[in-house]
Amino acid sequence: MTLKNFFTAILLFGASLIYSQSYSIQGEIKDESDQGVAYANILLLRAQDSTIVNGTTSDDSGAFRFNDISQNNYILKTSFIGYETVYSAIELSADIVLDPIVLIESTESLSEVSITVKKPTFKRESDRLIFNVENTSLSEGNMIDVLRSTPSVLILNNTISVNNATPVVYINDRKVNLSSSEVVQLLEGTSASNIKSVEVITNPSARYDADSGIVLNIKMSKNLVTGYSGSLFSNYTQGVFPKVSLGSSNFFKTKKLDLYVNYSYGDRKIDRVNREMVTYQNERYDSDVDRNTWSETHTVNLGLDYEINANNRLSISSNMLFLPYFKYRTKNNTNVTALTPIPSNSFSRFFSDNLAKDLKHNLGFDVDYEHTFKADSSKLRLNAHVTTYDYRRKQRVDSDYFDSNDNFIESRAFRSRSDQATEIFTSQIDYKLPIGSNSALELGGKLGQVRTNSTIVQYNIMGNQEVQNDENTDDFDYQEDVYAGYVNFEKNGEKWNFNVGVRAEQTQIEGVSMSNSVTNTQDYLEWFPNTSISYNVSNKANLFVNYNRSISRPDYSDLNPFKFFLNDNTIVTGNPGLQPIFIDYLDLGVTFNNNFTLQVYYKKSEGNIFELPIQDNDENEIFYTPFNLASTIDYGIDFFGNINILDRWSMFVITSFYYTKDEGTVDNSLVEKDIWANYSDVTNSISFLKDNSLTANFVITYISANIQGFQKVDSRLLTDLSLRKTMLKGKGILSLSISDLLNDHDFFVRTKFLDQNSSVFSNLDNRYVRVGFRYRFGNTGLSTNEKTLSKEERDRLGNKH
Repeated sequence: MTLKNFFTAILLFGASLIYSQSYSIQGEIKDESDQGVAYANILLLRAQDSTIVNGTTSDDSGAFRFNDISQNNYILKTSFIGYETVYSAIELSADIVLDPIVLIESTESLSEVSITVKKPTFKRESDRLIFNVENTSLSEGNMIDVLRSTPSVLILNNTISVNNATPVVYINDRKVNLSSSEVVQLLEGTSASNIKSVEVITNPSARYDADSGIVLNIKMSKNLVTGYSGSLFSNYTQGVFPKVSLGSSNFFKTKKLDLYVNYSYGDRKIDRVNREMVTYQNERYDSDVDRNTWSETHTVNLGLDYEINANNRLSISSNMLFLPYFKYRTKNNTNVTALTPIPSNSFSRFFSDNLAKDLKHNLGFDVDYEHTFKADSSKLRLNAHVTTYDYRRKQRVDSDYFDSNDNFIESRAFRSRSDQATEIFTSQIDYKLPIGSNSALELGGKLGQVRTNSTIVQYNIMGNQEVQNDENTDDFDYQEDVYAGYVNFEKNGEKWNFNVGVRAEQTQIEGVSMSNSVTNTQDYLEWFPNTSISYNVSNKANLFVNYNRSISRPDYSDLNPFKFFLNDNTIVTGNPGLQPIFIDYLDLGVTFNNNFTLQVYYKKSEGNIFELPIQDNDENEIFYTPFNLASTIDYGIDFFGNINILDRWSMFVITSFYYTKDEGTVDNSLVEKDIWANYSDVTNSISFLKDNSLTANFVITYISANIQGFQKVDSRLLTDLSLRKTMLKGKGILSLSISDLLNDHDFFVRTKFLDQNSSVFSNLDNRYVRVGFRYRFGNTGLSTNEKTLSKEERDRLGNKH
């Protein structure tokens, strides 16, 4: 079946469905003297769970209107500075004109309004975990700090993982087209002060790219009220070395325009110490490695939403990362021990000094257009995305060799220059058709293109002369085209809820290495079904089952065959022969009392990719290269729980007991590794003082010994404490964070199979104390992105007639 026939079938299917009806709500806001109140804030919330459906402000005469609202029960919340908030219950089954809403002047002055302080909240839905962190102590660091505290998310060695897999990061439902390490770099330079929530989506619908097997969707705040608000912030972090960050967040909203611009600057120096051991056939290399990294980053995030009219909306957004200064220096002292009477080398020790300087920028831009059709409330969305990524690296490595008496033998040196220019372009069309009040059909298509050119030139330095090393000089061109189409149907009822879809993706890849004139091509069409079904047994129990098939394509940098020398015998290189990973995931479980979830899962990853240290025992070299395993199988049982211990103390718990088995072929020999492991996370949130203006979060994460691609990773215990105190009538926020309290985050990674025998102990620079301050200004008297009603507000609503 061709994609053309697939799209035709989708359109015919969509055209055969019956359109549905939606309604409007209109009214006016007045004061006690019967005068219209302009720019009052009106929020429409779903009565069932108080989730915001829409928001607007009254016009100059006090009038307002909501269009295209589905039949349901709602709560209308009306507020304005200096007036009491009004709550109105609405049962919507036809167009409705409300009686005038009268605001009564508040007896409190603005300066006397109590401070609203929030705790992180955790919600487990059938296909995702939602971690709300807005206005909590966790939101005073950077985005990586928030992800590190997000249940089920692990960040180790500049890699983000969920359920033993690398997730795809989205910001406000827009994909971040970066590699894992580059995503970490971007998020480290971005303030968390504007994060509303993190969604860990374990079963994304067919609308998401097929390579989004697990999605981390970072939701950012927006003003839901008219006016300007902003903040200035600064953080000082003391780890092994000091680090400083500062920046500003700005929000502006009118009736038609919603704009935010965030800027942050970071000056960081990071230390990392490794102890490495490699046992070759005749010798053992024991290395002490000290790496220091210096960086200055400038990060800009902006978003603009413009409501052209009631049926058309235009959005522009961007995430920009500039690294005008990035330097790392690695000093390696290696002792060589002979394991046979006749040593392989004349030296017994060498010292290497590796200095590299990078200049990088990564700029991503999105343009979105949304049209709502009046006849049936269906929505058409168009998106265009461009990412331009460029880096230039200069490297020099000097090595000195010594004999068994520590007498100098010789020096070796080389320098290299590597450049990479990458352009990513995607365009997407989505159409969503409501069917009745509880169902919807989605269909769409996407085109994605990646173009990258990489160049490396290496020179051997001999005295005062430089000679080009042709063996390590190359030019690599990479092209990737992905054509995709999908259809998705969802239905929500009182008892049954289900989402079913399928996505097709045609992938065409070509990589050309100029040094050896080798061209690697891949061309394949694959189908990716997706299903999510849940059944409400009662008000306190819900059963669910999820299945999806996804793909993980090799990153273009992993396919790059260039060799990057850390020293003369440690090389990092790509693998142009890598194949994609195909992943099947199934889970089923039960949620009870809306607070506890128990689930079992099974996942099989065919062709799983890991970067493995592969020894050349003849040349005494070790290559770190990505490698396709035959398969990785994971299955286990998970428990999620929300526990309110006291009125001011809540706790959520995740624990997972799982089995992992890696299987593959190395040097024509079958290798298998398996293990049972445990991942547990406990997050405590506590409020102090009468006005709850002091909050604390204490996170404990335990990871038992596990395997990662034939490598055994030691157990770790992560402990983080964060405090947040509001002051200056709610405008000032003082924060304190302490990471790795128990100093038990360092670990061994051991590789031992066939003739491979190596280990690395990593002492990471992740134990630190951070102090921060943020000052809010502008329209700070009004909350933003308020998603739930407090108990007091619900009680007040119950008294309304």
